[in-house]
Amino acid sequence: MAGDQKGKAKAEQAKGKVKETIGRAVGNERLTAEGQAEQSKGDARQAKEKTKDVFKH
Repeated sequence: MAGDQKGKAKAEQAKGKVKETIGRAVGNERLTAEGQAEQSKGDARQAKEKTKDVFKH
């Protein structure tokens, strides 16, 4: 399960980065903001999983 969550975190971060990059390239502030939000969501999920790992060991 934890590996699945880590994968989701990486996917969210990557998807967010793509959206942000495209948004900046075409001058779409909404798309840029959505991308940044997705990256943040992925970062939060990744941090949560890292915290879980610390307490498992």
